[in-house]
Amino acid sequence: MTIQLSVLDQSPLLPDQTPSDALNQTTELARWTEKLGYTRFWVSEHHSTKSLAGSAPEVLAAHLAAHTNRIRIGTGGVLLPHYSEYKVAEVFRVLENLYPNRIDLGIGRAPGGMPGVNYALNRGKYPNVHDYPKQVQELILYLHGEKHPTYQIKATPLGDSVPSIWMLGSSGTSAMMAANLGTSYTYAQFINGESGAASMKQYFEAFQPSIHQKEPRGSVAIFVICAETEEEAKYLASSLDLALLRVENGQFNEFFPSPEEASRQTYSIFEQERIQYNRKRMIVGSPGQVKEKIEALAKSYNIQEVIVNTIAVPFEKRLQSYELLADVFHLS
Repeated sequence: MTIQLSVLDQSPLLPDQTPSDALNQTTELARWTEKLGYTRFWVSEHHSTKSLAGSAPEVLAAHLAAHTNRIRIGTGGVLLPHYSEYKVAEVFRVLENLYPNRIDLGIGRAPGGMPGVNYALNRGKYPNVHDYPKQVQELILYLHGEKHPTYQIKATPLGDSVPSIWMLGSSGTSAMMAANLGTSYTYAQFINGESGAASMKQYFEAFQPSIHQKEPRGSVAIFVICAETEEEAKYLASSLDLALLRVENGQFNEFFPSPEEASRQTYSIFEQERIQYNRKRMIVGSPGQVKEKIEALAKSYNIQEVIVNTIAVPFEKRLQSYELLADVFHLS
């Protein structure tokens, strides 16, 4: 089975760097992974989060599409309950007209930050997440040039192609929603290390063809740290271990810690157990080890695309991780 590799980037702030540095590194990484042969490059949406610079993925996607030539560019994803589906459709119709057949619209329903984010993005009100399926339905119609039955309007500019729609989730609920609405589905194993294969199975079994697509299409996104040796990979992954542990303990990172800082930490038995549990959200190892684990992951999900999210310190190790993966999978 041929596996496609893609990228999810969250524009992480590394030690002693600025948000501008993080966004510039995202641009460099998009160019680099395009050269290496990755299929798509997605950017995430996070709000009021000091360690992640990507708060406006639709803006960043436009920038990245302008600085690349072939790789598909998209959002992983736009958090739809915060926004008007009509406005989102118009933004992505503009992107699709600028970069035909290269744009992915990944959507989700998560808040994207602390509880206050919900209120700040919705003028002091809490978004009605129960409207999310209806929003997705209307978004699909708008993207395909259909006229809204009540408002009698279309999303412009129209065009010959339509952005690819991916519903992002980390549960069986999101899988069933994607199946019922007829969109592609990505399971976020880097968020939830449990029940991913079962959720994907639900999606494939329940998929209903839609105006957008006739066949189901799935992928899985996971943290990956690949280095020349297993020992080095584990060392680099220790910074992500510490960052995740801090978030779980309510400690918000100014930036991602270095592996040097992580190696100086003393962990309790409980913290050691949490680190091991969180490793379900990661694949860590040498090129051969990582290839074997990614192939096993794809087989368990019955999919052909794995989306790689690599956060490593320093930035050069992040670039190298993607290069080692491209080499061992013979991307071109």
